[in-house]
This record gives sequence, structure tokens and C-alpha cells, in this order.
Amino acid sequence: MGSRGGIRPQYGAMLTSDQSVETGFIAGDTVMSQDLKTAIVELDRDAVPALVTQRLEAGDDPLEILGDCRAGMTLVGERFEEGEYFLAELLISAELFKEAVALLDPHLEEAGSRETAGVVVLATMRGDIHDLGKNIFATLLRAHAFEVHDLGVNVEPTHLVDEVQELKPDFVGFSSLITTAFDSTRQAIEMLEDKGLRAGVKIMLGGGVTTPGLAKHLRADFQTSDASTGVTYCLEEAAAAGT
Repeated sequence: MGSRGGIRPQYGAMLTSDQSVETGFIAGDTVMSQDLKTAIVELDRDAVPALVTQRLEAGDDPLEILGDCRAGMTLVGERFEEGEYFLAELLISAELFKEAVALLDPHLEEAGSRETAGVVVLATMRGDIHDLGKNIFATLLRAHAFEVHDLGVNVEPTHLVDEVQELKPDFVGFSSLITTAFDSTRQAIEMLEDKGLRAGVKIMLGGGVTTPGLAKHLRADFQTSDASTGVTYCLEEAAAAGT
């Protein structure tokens, strides 16, 4: 999936790790929750892992901590859509979210529970090795409770079909930055249809070289060059399907 480019010359004021952590402990859980969201929105590289770790040590529910991280990412997405944040900020927030999830994962596994909005398979198909937009899209989807299986780059159609058959996803996303991946994307979609795996699966095309016309030609359900728009589509479709 693509993402709007552009880099701001400098970021807004950021909380320091000491400020965020100290405020959280003085004011209690509510402020700690707000501080974690704020730390993500303000792209504070030090405060995010510190707050996650301290809340875990304090015995907070890991699902609640994850929810606060997701809330922060939602606010980042809103700033991106409004043009206040650009690609640089989106990349940093994605890395912060991934770091937070890495800290939370062992505790979420112990709890034996994790919300799932739907299952998504993503791939950059054979002929293309670019994955920046896809990686951003995957992180944003995970921030909104989707279970994402990223197959990587230069993926063979047969491999994608095998994974779809095994995982039974709700969405399959094809990312392309160059046109050389179009043929393998077409092959993969046709193979999904031939094997009876197309029904009930939403096919998405993403990337700067994709167009609505290409989506129509390949019989895809959705096309975008913007990761946030892709997330909105998945959320709306999942809600409509009652996933």
C-alpha cells in the first residue's frame, strides 16, 4: 500500500522520557494512559517503551495498554489525514507501535486473549521488491486490531494462494510500486478464483502505480495509494461483515 510523501523540517515539541514517566506515576493510571497516547502522538522514542514497561510492571492489563497504543496511532492517523503529519512522522509512529507491541506480546500470549478485527494477507508480488508502503499499511492495520500476515516481497502467486487457503483471510492486499508486478498479481487473483478462494475475500490493490482502472481490470474490490485510506476501508468492511 502507498502512503503520502513529504517530510516536515522539524517535529513539534516532544515530551521527554522523564516528564512522561514522572507525570504518569504521580497522577495514576488515567494520566499514564493519556501519557502513553501522547508519547506516541508526539513521537517520543524514549517515553513509549518506558511507559509500556512501567505499566506492565505496575500490573496493568496488557490489552488496555495495547488499546492505548492503538488510540495513539489513531490520533497519528488523523494528523496524517489532516496534513499535519507526513510520511516521516508516520514511519516513526509505526516503529514506536511495533516496539510497544514487542514488549506486550509475551504478556498478551499469557493472557490468552487478543482482539481481532479481521485477518489480512499482504504481499508485494513477483517482479517488485519495494515494501515501504506495505510495511506502513501492515503496522497501521495491526494498530487497529487486525491480524496481519505479511508474505514479503517478490512473492510467487502459488505461495500467496497456498497461504490464503491455509489462513482463510478476510482481506488480501497486493502492493505495487512498479508495473512489473501486475502480471503476477493478475495470476494470483485468477488462481484464487479458480480454486474457489475468492468468495468472501476482499481484494485490495495499493501503491503509487495502481489505479481504479487497474482494480476494475483485475476484478479487485478496492484500490488506494494511501495507507490510512486502506485501513479505513478494512475497518468499514469488517464492521459491515460483523467480523
